[in-house]
Amino acid sequence: MSVRVQSALFDIGAETAAFAKGRAGVGAIVTFTGIVRDRASGGLSRMEIEHYPGMTERAIAGIETEAIARWHLIDSLVIHRYGALGVGDPIMMVATAAPHRGDAFAAAEFLMDYLKSRAPFWKKEVAADGAEWVAAKDADEDALRRW
Repeated sequence: MSVRVQSALFDIGAETAAFAKGRAGVGAIVTFTGIVRDRASGGLSRMEIEHYPGMTERAIAGIETEAIARWHLIDSLVIHRYGALGVGDPIMMVATAAPHRGDAFAAAEFLMDYLKSRAPFWKKEVAADGAEWVAAKDADEDALRRW
């Protein structure tokens, strides 16, 4: 079980390889990486992500503990970045390891839904025409309700 909140860029392949290495009894590893995408209209310069150090890590660790209790997981990893991120940069990564794929997929989706709607991060999109805080979306809340 590992939670990292960092400003530094991470290497998706290296993180996945390190997470998967030497996993006896694991039948499935699921990974997901969220990427900064441009606006539908284009023109996004960057996304700025803020958080409260300490509080954010504790909140994510709590939901990770819940995922491990709900599904038969051998391990999990959550990485989430903060600071100024450009279009195409990775924002976050979730990895889950389980004996069977169903638990690995369900736990990964649960963690991703939580990170999207409840983790204490604040995101601002910055473009040439101004900056705007990213508002919560009904679809994200709907996804979280299924759990």
